This record gives sequence, structure tokens and C-alpha cells, in this order.
Amino acid sequence: MPIIDQVAAALQDVFTTIAQRLARETDFVQRDSKLNGAIFVQTLVFTYLAEPDATLDELTQTAAALDVQITSPGLTQRFTPQAATFLQRVLATALQRVLAAEPLAIPILEQFSGVYLEDSTIIVLPEALRELWHGCGSATDQGAAALKISVRLDLLTGQLAGLSLHDGRVHDSAAAHPLTSLPPDSLYLADLGFFSLDRLQQIAEQLGFFLSRLRAQTTVFTADGRRFCDLTSLLLTQEAAVDLPVTLGVRHRLPARLIAVRVPQEVADGRRRRLRSEAKRRRQTVSARVLALADWTIFITNAPASRLPLEAVVVVARARWQIELVFKLWKSHGHIDESRSGNPYRVLCDVYAKLVAMIIQHWLSLISLWDYPDRSLVKAAQTVRKYALQLGGGLWSQARTIETLETIARVLATGCRINPRQKAPNTYQLLLAVSEHLLA
Repeated sequence: MPIIDQVAAALQDVFTTIAQRLARETDFVQRDSKLNGAIFVQTLVFTYLAEPDATLDELTQTAAALDVQITSPGLTQRFTPQAATFLQRVLATALQRVLAAEPLAIPILEQFSGVYLEDSTIIVLPEALRELWHGCGSATDQGAAALKISVRLDLLTGQLAGLSLHDGRVHDSAAAHPLTSLPPDSLYLADLGFFSLDRLQQIAEQLGFFLSRLRAQTTVFTADGRRFCDLTSLLLTQEAAVDLPVTLGVRHRLPARLIAVRVPQEVADGRRRRLRSEAKRRRQTVSARVLALADWTIFITNAPASRLPLEAVVVVARARWQIELVFKLWKSHGHIDESRSGNPYRVLCDVYAKLVAMIIQHWLSLISLWDYPDRSLVKAAQTVRKYALQLGGGLWSQARTIETLETIARVLATGCRINPRQKAPNTYQLLLAVSEHLLA
């Protein structure tokens, strides 16, 4: 089935029939009413997709366009614990839809069956919700109530391979999605919060590949079993870059390549300032070894040099930031962490509804944009806003839904590209350049 038909089917199923059923199951709807589950979720999601800072009056206007007359006070009364549960279930249902674009046309990435990025972000919630979503209290700036959103994204196809909600105080490693869902021959990238030798070994046993920064405390051995007593001493003898076969961990002895690249002095100095500042905040000290390693960016991977030579490792590792850019887009443009209300359950409803809106926005990017290396998701978000209410208002008709999606697809493909840069190339430019070099 073409991707545009898949998106149309997902929108119509989730926001009509399924929404009606979930509204009954969660007791959001207990008797017949014009403001049923489908209209309620359509009102919130598509209004916030069009205008993330929408007022109550703007929400009631969308409801009126959907043939439901309700006042602002009347709508306010519907933001209940049951409404929050209902919207959370709608979010979970939307995420069950497996939607993917054609693979991204970048040869260095196309070597793999998928390129999976994983990360998380925190949304601080009103303290009244602390029993529902536990934060870290006064230990951090997260507050007593916070929600952690963990996301896994396939950079090749744009598939949201996982999105889950957790207490804000849950560690990234505990919030990570199961590695068993990763296909063989795929590449996995995540930051140090997800680092563990158990996880990396599991990826290798599943015939997959990992690319990660090295945690400073990890024990490293040479390929023939000699322990590196002082990795910094080895690096001091190198000028710019190192690519060594090693094994990792006293117990695991996980075969890998260690790639180390010296960073500019100003970058190293900035790292040391941050390390000292964080240690001071925690009332700890930074070891001389850790400070010395700040001169280097150190990666480990089990991908062979034939697939990821040293110069490619550094560039492909930068691709991990693409998931950070997704979170930035969701927060700075989708305002998933903002609400105009002080009512705790209105805030929670807003978070869930805006997350659903971002899922739709992501689906739309898959129709005609994701397989372009030079895509601009920011421009795409701005474009989607213009058609959001038209899309939401036409879900009663499959033909009208597809017609709107086809219009969005044409516009996205035409005007949502990143301009190439000469002085500071974009990540896609670097990936294409290293691909050309390897294939030359």
C-alpha cells in the first residue's frame, strides 16, 4: 500500500472509530454526547498541530467547525483524569502504526538494514501529578513530577521504532526500548546514558552493529588480551587519530574497534570546564585521567573498517544528533512541554495531545520528504501547520483525506529543503561527501 494511503488509513482509524472505542473504555465518555471521544481528540490534536499555543476559544472554534457547540468553561470541565488516560491511550494506539518512507539515499547509511537512533527528553509537570509521574525532586531541576519520553528512530526510513513514557527519574538505560526489535545488519547509535556492555554485546549477538562514545570507566584490552593500564598514555603518543582492535570489559571481552580523534584545544578546554562544574555541583572531584581524555573524542564500534573506516565513523556518529533535532523541533515548534493552564490534568492532556500532533507531523514528513537527504523538518512543520485544520476537518471522508495529504505532499516536496553550506556543512552534506569518497 502506498505510504500516502497508509497515513490516510491511520488517521481515519485512530481519530474516528478507535477514538470512540477508547473514550468508552477509559470512561471519558459515559453517555451519548455531541462532544464524543473522536471530536474531543480531533479538536485538541489538530488545533495544537495548527497552533501549539492555542487558547480555549480557539479550541472551541475548532469544535464548532466539527459541528459541536461548546463554551470555554464547558470544555475546561472535560479536562479530567479520565480525559488524560483517554489521550494517553490514543497516543499509544497511534504509535502502533508502523509507517516508514523509502530508505534515505545516502550510500554510507544504505549499507545497513536500519540506522537506529535512541534518546530521551524530560517534560516537567505540575507537582500535583507527582504520584502519577515521579520526578527527581530537589535533586535536579526536574521537580517532583516529570515525564521522560524515550524515542527510537530509524534514520533510514523515518520509522518511529519506539516511543515510550516513563517517570522522569528513570535512568535512560531502564527507559531504553528492547534491543530484540533491532533487525540483523542494523546500526545502533545512542548517547552515553544508554551505554552498557551488556547492551552492546546483545547487539553483536543479534548480528547487528553499534557505534558509541566510550564511557571513561570502561576497561579496555588489546586484541591479544593485554590490559590498557592507561589509555591516556597511549593517546599522548598519537598526533591526530587512532583506530585499534580492542576488547571491552573484564567479563565481556567484547571485540570492537577503538577510534580516537583529537579535538581542537578550545573544545577540550570547554569539556574540562563542564566536567569541573558538574563535579563541583555534585561535590565530587574529577580524575586526572578523565580530564586528560577530554582532548579526545573516543568511539567504539564493532562495524568493520570496510563498512565504517575511521573518517566515516566520525561523520556517521554526528548523525546521532538528528534525534536531538527531533526533540528540539517538538519542543521549540510543537511546544509539547508547554500549556496555557495551571490545571494539572489540563496540562497532562495538553502534553499527550501535542505528542499525538507531533506523531501526525512526523507521519506527514514520511509521505514525500523523508527520503530527501537535504530535508528541513522545521520548514515541514511550518507547512503542516497551514493544512492541519483542513486535514482534521476532512477525516469523515477517505477521498477528502487523501486529497489533503496529496496537497501537503506536493508542498513539502517543493519548499522544505535545507540550503547547502560551504563553511559549516550540514550533516547530510558530510554523509554524502564521505559516501562519495568511499565509493570512489
